[in-house]
Amino acid sequence: MTGLLGTRGSSSIAGHGRRVAHPARDQGRAAVSAGYPGRVHTSGPRILVVDDEAALAKVVASYLEREGFEVALAHDGPTAVALARRTDPVLVVLDLMLPGFDGIEVCRQLRTFSDAYVLMLTARGDEVDKVIGLSVGADDYVVKPFGPRELVARVRAMLRRPRSGTAAEAPRRIGGLVVDPVSRTVSVDDAPVALTRTEFDVLLALSDRPSAALSRRQIIDEVWGPNWFGDEHIVDVHIRALRRKLGDDAAAPRFVRTVRGVGYAMEATG
Repeated sequence: MTGLLGTRGSSSIAGHGRRVAHPARDQGRAAVSAGYPGRVHTSGPRILVVDDEAALAKVVASYLEREGFEVALAHDGPTAVALARRTDPVLVVLDLMLPGFDGIEVCRQLRTFSDAYVLMLTARGDEVDKVIGLSVGADDYVVKPFGPRELVARVRAMLRRPRSGTAAEAPRRIGGLVVDPVSRTVSVDDAPVALTRTEFDVLLALSDRPSAALSRRQIIDEVWGPNWFGDEHIVDVHIRALRRKLGDDAAAPRFVRTVRGVGYAMEATG
């Protein structure tokens, strides 16, 4: 099966974040989820696939299993969080539209106990979905419908990203901003700032060359890797989240400035 995945019937979704109830089908899904299906490989990296469309989730799982991953499935929000706690996946493929509670809430709860990569699936190309998902801790997104090979390639690209800084690196100080690559911590005027892993990686890429203007593609190559493909404006979404958390103002930047026609750079004065 190599066609596009994620095209739903009209009865599956009703409005933003809402789904028409199907009691009998939901009861069956809950039973399947509780049974922790999809575990085939026991030696590869563990991935949790969360989608309320059981058939789609199984196809995604089969492609990942062929690539040597161990896969767990969940079809609703509460089960997804419980399985993530139990199985400690390295990556979560997460649909936004879920019964119980939606993928946004799953991501919020996940970030309280896990640093797993989160690849968000959305049935809409709407910017709001992407902004909300990335702002609560998702690392990347794929818009439905998508090709299974595209999804596998995106998963592999994410898992190639480095998970920590080099031990020899000293903290980087730009005015009142301190970025520590070793502890992966950030502070502004001595106050700690909580960032998602991807937000930190974007800030790390910019602070690595504070006098240089980096294009979106350069930032993507540093953070997501040179094999990443998709909408390069994902960088803009993370920059907006960074500025908000750092207390920065795009109109009068203290830390991250926009370089028109190029991309972004660190503000040298801080």
